[in-house]
Amino acid sequence: MPRANRYFLPNYVWHITHRCHKKEFLLKFALDRQRWRYWLFEARKRYRLCVLNFMVTSNHIHLLVRDQGKGEIAKSMQLIAGRTAQEYNQRKKRKGAFWEDRYHATAVDIVEHLARCMVYIDLNMVRAGVVKHPAEWPMCGYHEIQNPPARYAVIDQTALLDVFEFRNRGQLQQACREWIDGNLISKQQTRDGAWTESLALGRPEFVEAFKRGLDIRGAYRESAETENAHVLREPSLTYRTHFVGEMGSLRGNNTVLLE
Repeated sequence: MPRANRYFLPNYVWHITHRCHKKEFLLKFALDRQRWRYWLFEARKRYRLCVLNFMVTSNHIHLLVRDQGKGEIAKSMQLIAGRTAQEYNQRKKRKGAFWEDRYHATAVDIVEHLARCMVYIDLNMVRAGVVKHPAEWPMCGYHEIQNPPARYAVIDQTALLDVFEFRNRGQLQQACREWIDGNLISKQQTRDGAWTESLALGRPEFVEAFKRGLDIRGAYRESAETENAHVLREPSLTYRTHFVGEMGSLRGNNTVLLE
């Protein structure tokens, strides 16, 4: 079963990434992406997982969640990853690992960086060159926020209203559109490894507080400044602000969109 990195602390907002085994395109069919989302809904229902955003691509997922200190994230990841892999392997008569062993979790500073994290997740398939706008990719939080389903919603819009201090859903929808449109206009869509490789990301005081919370585990972790944030990272990791598209080989012919 998948495990988190060893630096998890309760009561933070976490950006979680989990890749398919050997970066294979095991989620390339719409059915498998739908099943992943179904089990995300089940995790919210069973464990009260607070989902702020999500993205299902053809070979990995992004998940933005707010921890409530009840162990719901670990239980949810075990449920989602386990059931998705089991269903896929049974249908394909396949054996072997579906996911990488560990999923990665980055603590995100909600004061200044949460909106940027939302946008980074939403633009994943735009960076990959599959779509021109996140509204064209059904398996993402942006699509659900703009088109709330009557049933089986996974985004906790009440939590989003609370964390961003919006008065209503209309304000949330408008803000999300403006964040995306502004980013598309400025063409700031390159991959930033800090979002997916660091242990914590935000203001200097946020990163230092997180490091202190790790106690002895944080003793040899490095604090560093990137172009847009401070990060806590492993000594061996190097961050660059600009990357090539993280899934440059992923194109429309490798995907199956929902009808």
